[in-house]
Amino acid sequence: MTHHPYEPDRDPTIRPASDDMRSDRPDAEVVPLDERRRARYPDDSGPTVPDEGGPTDRRTASRDTSYEIELDLPPAEAGPVPVDLPNAAVPARVTEARRPIIPTGLHRANIGTTTKTALGRWTHITAFHAVRSPWYLAKVLAYALTGLGRLTGRQLKWWWVAEQYALTQQAATRNDADLWLKLHREGKVTRRWRGGVLAAELIALAVAVPLAVFKLEPLWQAIIVALLIPVLAWYGKPHGHALIPAAVVSKRYRRLNSDIVLRAYYAAGLGHPDKPNLRIEFGTAMAREGNGSKVLVNLPYGKTFQDAVNAREKIASGLDVALAQVTVSRDPESHRSHWLWVADSDPLASSAGRTPLLTGKQTDIWQPAPLGLDERGNTVTLLMLWNSILVGAQPRQGKSFTARLLALYAALDPYVRLDVYDGKGSPDWRKFALVAHSCGFGFTLTRDGDPLQAFVQMLRDLKADVQTRYQKLSELPVDVCPEGKLTRAIARDPKYGMPVRIVVIDECQEYFDTGDKELNKEIAGLLVFLVKVAPAAGVIVIDATQKPGGVGTGDTATAFTSFRDNHQVRIALRTGSWQVSDLVLGSGAYSEGFDSSTLLASYKGVGILRGASDDNPTVRFHFADSEDAERILQAARKLRERAGTLSGHAAGQAAIREIRDVLADALTVFEGSESGLPWTVLAARLVERIPEHYGDLTAEAISAQLRALGVPSVDIKRDGKALKGAKRDAVQVAIRRREITG
Repeated sequence: MTHHPYEPDRDPTIRPASDDMRSDRPDAEVVPLDERRRARYPDDSGPTVPDEGGPTDRRTASRDTSYEIELDLPPAEAGPVPVDLPNAAVPARVTEARRPIIPTGLHRANIGTTTKTALGRWTHITAFHAVRSPWYLAKVLAYALTGLGRLTGRQLKWWWVAEQYALTQQAATRNDADLWLKLHREGKVTRRWRGGVLAAELIALAVAVPLAVFKLEPLWQAIIVALLIPVLAWYGKPHGHALIPAAVVSKRYRRLNSDIVLRAYYAAGLGHPDKPNLRIEFGTAMAREGNGSKVLVNLPYGKTFQDAVNAREKIASGLDVALAQVTVSRDPESHRSHWLWVADSDPLASSAGRTPLLTGKQTDIWQPAPLGLDERGNTVTLLMLWNSILVGAQPRQGKSFTARLLALYAALDPYVRLDVYDGKGSPDWRKFALVAHSCGFGFTLTRDGDPLQAFVQMLRDLKADVQTRYQKLSELPVDVCPEGKLTRAIARDPKYGMPVRIVVIDECQEYFDTGDKELNKEIAGLLVFLVKVAPAAGVIVIDATQKPGGVGTGDTATAFTSFRDNHQVRIALRTGSWQVSDLVLGSGAYSEGFDSSTLLASYKGVGILRGASDDNPTVRFHFADSEDAERILQAARKLRERAGTLSGHAAGQAAIREIRDVLADALTVFEGSESGLPWTVLAARLVERIPEHYGDLTAEAISAQLRALGVPSVDIKRDGKALKGAKRDAVQVAIRRREITG
């Protein structure tokens, strides 16, 4: 039964009349409806008794029983927002910003830099004008002579009443003799009077000049000449020219207003001025922020933030500025609104300056690392923990320098273990030998051995370490390891043996194409494992490449794609095309408006940071050249010596391990989803990958060694045959048992 829109609520104590409760039955209960209503609505606020007015009279202001209820409150009346008023009140969305009592530049920590900057500026200005002073003197004298001639000519015109010529000519044209005679007589009188003034001036000059030349002291003569010549020179200089050019040119910018912004958005197709439901509105007044202007733009209903991102190039064209000057950022309160920030000049053309790591102070890997400045001059940081980081760019665009910034930050934390490998063998990374646990540069054999073999062994050991870490973390008590995750206390406690590790691989594509197909396959599998699994165990992988696609063939190419696509944080400096930019930044970056190929070639050390935050800023990375890097690494080595954390190569230890761990080594040779390996295959892989410990190993020997450690010999199906071997799970159980029992 449908409830009538205007039917009052029923009393829950009143049951509907059914067949067994009809009024014509002798035992039927008679319900006094009027009394029930009065008891239910003692304040007479209940429904009224219907009268002749019909059903609509049953609705009251205090109680509406209709289902036609407004679920949302009516919107408050919002008037227009003043956009262009220069002294408008601070809008509700903008928090109050108080200017510092003492300027930042005059703080004790900054006074030295402020003084140095001011002295440098004035030294430059002085030197600039000192070099050009002879030319200034010649130019000023020439302008002074010209000014003297102009002044003389103007005096003569003034004496002859030249301004009357147009009037007398007009009277002659009209044949107005009376007016012409009147003007002529007035002109004669005026010339007579002005001629007297000029005669007096000439007499004064005839007296003053000899007196000044022969009677005044040389000092006063010089003062008079110094005052007169600039005045005459200014009078004689060409229009629009300065006597002395500026040594420092101040930047000029165009102040935005609502008309310019509306023109840009309508030209970009984001609205229409003649259609009320498609007009662009403003949520705040136009305001200054940093070296630019910002305003909150409300798009028409149905338009989204993504539409504004896609139209960014057209917006820049409509504003008549460079694309780099336009920044569009989200408004967290509305998906159709966004903040438009327009820089006064190209914000990416200036450098972010040298890295703050030059102080040599200890860092903490659990805190974000400073990267540089974004378009607005805000500091950009990156928390490296729990992430794999990919840096991609064309050659000589700052790729290695950017990856090195992150490695330098990690080096200054003495509790972080570093492994650094460079596929091209350039000098950029060689100084990291001061702090690196292991390192290798290029593929050329050195007295320390084969860098490629050292790299492969490092990956094997790292994989085993990651697997062991997960097992240890799962077995630690909750009060020590909450949620089963690595903590700062665990990472810094030597008894757990789980320090944060960072693996830096520059030109990582080289390790996927070593010339040995089997080795390529193994390296690819290990690297894919690390970027997918290792970050959660406190192992950070930083990779840099100039070739983010088309590496290797077959399974290796597939593995490289998986390796590239599983990095959580991506940094793309200038690339050759939007397709390459998408490979570095990840699929869909171009459709979201992020294209590193649009960065100019002159932007050295400028790139797009994606995946670290919601903003995905374009960053001007801090600069650290080879000398700066060496200085920082020297400080990092001292910090590690003081903390007692120097290890591996930096501590002078041999790259080849001195202790053999059969269980851990056996676990590392299982590939992919292999659940078991025959003894012959297990022995062959150990001989190939760890020859320093297993050079003459046989299937019988490895079987005996693992069975002695509690790994049973079982049937393993291989190529359709059942061969004796070991299960991966059995090896892992043996490792856990050893850790528990010691």
